Amino acid sequence: MKASLRLLLPALLFVLSIQSSHCQTSRITAKTDSLFKEWNKPGMPGAAVGVVHGGKLVYARGFGEADVETGAKIGPETIFHVASVSKQFTAYAIVLLAEQGKLSLDDDIRKHIPEVPDFGKTITIRHLLNHTSGLRDQWNLLVMAGWQLDDVITKQHVMNLVTRQKELNFEPGSAFAYCNTGYTLLAEIASRITKQPFAYWMERNVFKPLGMKNTQFFDNQEGIVKGRAYSFHRTPGAIGPTMFSKSILSYGNVGATSLFTTVNDLALWINNFRNPQVGSPAIMKQMLERGRLTKGDTLPYASGLIHGKYKGLSYYGHDGADAGFRSSLLYFPKEDYGFIVLSNQAEFNPPKKNLEMADLYLSSFIKEDKPAAAAPKPAGAYAFDSTLFRAYAGSYSLNEAPGFVLKFWRDGNNYYTQGTGQPSAAMFPSSDSTFFLKVVEASVIFHKGKDGKVNRITLKQNGDHPGTRVDAQETTSTDLAQFTGQYYSPELETIYTIIQKDNALKIKHIHHGEADLKIVGKDKLNTPWWFVQNIEVARNPSGAVTGIKVSNGRVANLWFKKLPDDFASAGK
Repeated sequence: MKASLRLLLPALLFVLSIQSSHCQTSRITAKTDSLFKEWNKPGMPGAAVGVVHGGKLVYARGFGEADVETGAKIGPETIFHVASVSKQFTAYAIVLLAEQGKLSLDDDIRKHIPEVPDFGKTITIRHLLNHTSGLRDQWNLLVMAGWQLDDVITKQHVMNLVTRQKELNFEPGSAFAYCNTGYTLLAEIASRITKQPFAYWMERNVFKPLGMKNTQFFDNQEGIVKGRAYSFHRTPGAIGPTMFSKSILSYGNVGATSLFTTVNDLALWINNFRNPQVGSPAIMKQMLERGRLTKGDTLPYASGLIHGKYKGLSYYGHDGADAGFRSSLLYFPKEDYGFIVLSNQAEFNPPKKNLEMADLYLSSFIKEDKPAAAAPKPAGAYAFDSTLFRAYAGSYSLNEAPGFVLKFWRDGNNYYTQGTGQPSAAMFPSSDSTFFLKVVEASVIFHKGKDGKVNRITLKQNGDHPGTRVDAQETTSTDLAQFTGQYYSPELETIYTIIQKDNALKIKHIHHGEADLKIVGKDKLNTPWWFVQNIEVARNPSGAVTGIKVSNGRVANLWFKKLPDDFASAGK
């Protein structure tokens, strides 16, 4: 009897262990389901969700509808356009070709695409991979030229703009600026080297070997893909059956975007991170090598993958957004957990949901910071005289990217900053002129001139980035008529017109309509259009306006020549 008990006890403990593990898994599954429950209803677009661990898909669900018109449901096998998550696949192709000796990451891109203009500076394949090329972004250029992003946009449309570029945003390697153009060129380089369409080569050499049966680079905007999702956005002010409207996507270009894939297939891709099945084991080491600027600063961006940390845990991955599609893929290598969220609703936030899932599945690895004991001031806090901040508050444009504006303000005893298109963040004084951020490794220095005014800053984040104050100016004493006229871009072959209405300036474009134009400094103008954010006026020695330089977040100083007043009537 005692012998039987000895044999029975370990078996019983084993069964109890399995039951406990099963209960724990069930609890996490239920909590994960609850994160997406608001989309699990008829008439709602939603998301396909996956969690990968140990090379296996341990959680896979679909919520909402792949097509609100037909009511087709979303599942782990639903095919989504994943936007910029595509970039890591394009980068993988390039690194694979480099491993095979068919190219070098330090090749001049003009060796492979000679029609790229010679800017007098070498742009390498590595520059394209790390967004340090200085090339202007294709989407921004297309919209500046008059396109809408839901127009049909093919590779040839992009290449037409690339070959017409006259200047770079910055010297290659000297700065980081996210650039979709670079990844379109990378796909084209791969296509020319392999002498095959990029989509076909990827299917034969990457997707098929990995077993990714429902993944493709979608290079034909008229193509039919069975089982795909379509994208939607909320209709402003609408409720009921008309709550959502279609978000049209008509891209016929690949490399920077246009990967169609599923949660099931991306689980195989994440498994390839941990155990490369295509190429040698060294390929992921190259993929994860962070970019470096010429002055030595290391970037968080690698080859289509962004390095990050969440609650002390390191991860890499990428997010994507096109039309109403939103996507996020994260992998925590040490913990061996991957998280996937693919959505077809523009208002959905996959990166946030991925981190919420990480909270559930990585709870045993996360070490939460203990709250500090209440004290008048945290240890080491700088005793800052708040009256000094009066001279600092305002908006500053980065010199290297005039479309990126940092705003600074005070709220009680707290200080905040916000960059163009980004959420606000608290900042903390470390001296009378320097503030640091906790959400990212960055600080800002305010520079006081001899007149006591603060018109310059330096943002210290992966290097030094100077900025200049661009606060709004009074226009009552400014001669607005000097700015009016037509301005032509030889690079884009398009015209913008500046007109005066009463005591205000307006900017007009034949496709984009009309918008307010504000004076924000001496010969500096600003618009609410994301694609024409900042304008710098150029003058000849006599002071007459000769043209404007237009900048946004990914295009700097695009030249527009002022046309003669009789231009429209010339030749009649």
